[in-house]
Amino acid sequence: MSVELGIVEGYYGRPWTWRARQETVAHLAGHGYEFYIYAPKADEFLRKRWREDHPPEMAEPLRRLSARCGELGVRFGVGLSPFEIYRDFDDHARDSLRRKLSSLDALGVRQLAILFDDMRGDFAELADTQTRIVHWIAEHTRADRIAVCPTYYTDDPVLDRFFGERPPGYLAHLGATLDPSIDIFWTGEEVCSSEYRPGYLTGIAEQMRRKPLLWDNYPVNDGPVMSQHLHLRAFTGRPASLADVIAGHAVNPALQPVLMRIPALTLAESYRLGDAYAYSAAFTRAAVEVLGADLAGRVGRHLALFQDRGLDRLGDVAPRLREEYAAIDHPGAREIVAWLDGADRFSPEMFEGA
Repeated sequence: MSVELGIVEGYYGRPWTWRARQETVAHLAGHGYEFYIYAPKADEFLRKRWREDHPPEMAEPLRRLSARCGELGVRFGVGLSPFEIYRDFDDHARDSLRRKLSSLDALGVRQLAILFDDMRGDFAELADTQTRIVHWIAEHTRADRIAVCPTYYTDDPVLDRFFGERPPGYLAHLGATLDPSIDIFWTGEEVCSSEYRPGYLTGIAEQMRRKPLLWDNYPVNDGPVMSQHLHLRAFTGRPASLADVIAGHAVNPALQPVLMRIPALTLAESYRLGDAYAYSAAFTRAAVEVLGADLAGRVGRHLALFQDRGLDRLGDVAPRLREEYAAIDHPGAREIVAWLDGADRFSPEMFEGA
C-alpha cells in the first residue's frame, strides 16, 4: 500500500553531522522516503533561541541540505519550536516570528513543522491560542505544507505529569479550530508506541477531523533509558493497512544515522509487501544493504545484546565487542564502537538545555 514516508529529526542528544544528513536523505530517497524535517532538539536556534537566526556556520549547511533534498525529489522541512510563544503572542513575538519565518524561507523550507511539544500546556485557552498562532504563521510562510505537533501529542498520561494536566477536550478542540489543510502529528497511545492499529487511529482522526500524521518514535534512542540501546530490529506492529487512515508516516531516527537506515528500510518494505511482510527477513535484507554481508551477519548475531540487554548490562562482553567492531572499517561499525564508548549516553543536561 502507498503511504508518504519521511524522517523527522526530532531527537534529544548529540546531533548528526551534516554529511550524515545528506547521505541518509540520499539513501532513503531511493526507498520511498519523500520528506525530511530537520528538527534536532539540540538546535537551540529552533527552540529556546528561536528568535535568533542560525549563524552562518549552520545556515550554509542547512541551505546545502535543502538543495540536496530538492535534487533528490525529497521535500525539505524544518521543525520550529517557538518556545511557549502561546503564553504571550504579542506584537513583539509576531515581529520575531516574522523575521524567523523569512530566514527559513530563505533556506528553501517547503514543509514547516510547528512543534509545541515538551512545553507546559496546562491552561484553558491552549488550543485556541495555538490555532491562532499557526494560522498567523500560515499567512507569513512560503512553505507548501504545514504540520503541527500538539503539546499533548499522545494519549500517554506521562505528558500530563511532566507538562501539566491537559485541558479537557484539547485535541478535539484543536482539530475543530485548525484549518483542515494543516497536518497534526500524533505519536500514538504512548510517547513511544509499540504498535499502531487502524481502528485506534480512525478514532483519533475523528477527534482531529483529519487523518493523523504519525510521528513514530522508533528507532529513536535518546533519553536516559533508550540511549542504553541500539534500536536495529525491523519494524513490527505497523500493518500496511495504516496507509488508509493516516496522512503520512514520519520516523524519528536513532542517534546513529547509518544504523538507523536498517529499520527505516524495513518500514518501507512493510508497506510495500503488506501481508507478505516478514520482519526477520526484512531485517536481514536491510542490514546487508546498509552494512554489507559480513558486518550485517555480525550485527545480526549480536542483535539481542545491542537492543535488549543495553550498554550498562553488557559487562565483560563490551570490551570484546569493541575490539571486534573497531577492527572493521565501516561507518556502521564505527557507530557501534562510539555507542560502546558511551558517546551517545544521555545526560539530564541534554533535556534541560533544549
